Amino acid sequence: MAELKCVVENCTYNNDKCCCKGDIMVGGKEAQKENDTCCESFKDRTGESASNAMNPCRTISIDCEAVKCVYNTNYKCYAEHVDIKGCGACDCGETACATFKER
Repeated sequence: MAELKCVVENCTYNNDKCCCKGDIMVGGKEAQKENDTCCESFKDRTGESASNAMNPCRTISIDCEAVKCVYNTNYKCYAEHVDIKGCGACDCGETACATFKER
């Protein structure tokens, strides 16, 4: 599991730059750079607040479709630390895995 830092404050799962979902999916089957990826688990929280029932986690399981990333092995991310970017995102296409590094 990776240590995850998420700056996508518009996501319903974001609580203090940590993810409360438990696991995420990074998309980008043909990704060659970080902006070709996205957090497919993003859910816009416009008009909502973070659920008090969800606890933020510093480490998280990450499934990943970005097979050209050096940290991807069999659709799992094995980076020690992952940053998800997308400040002000309204949909998953406006997010990205800032840790992506092409093989």
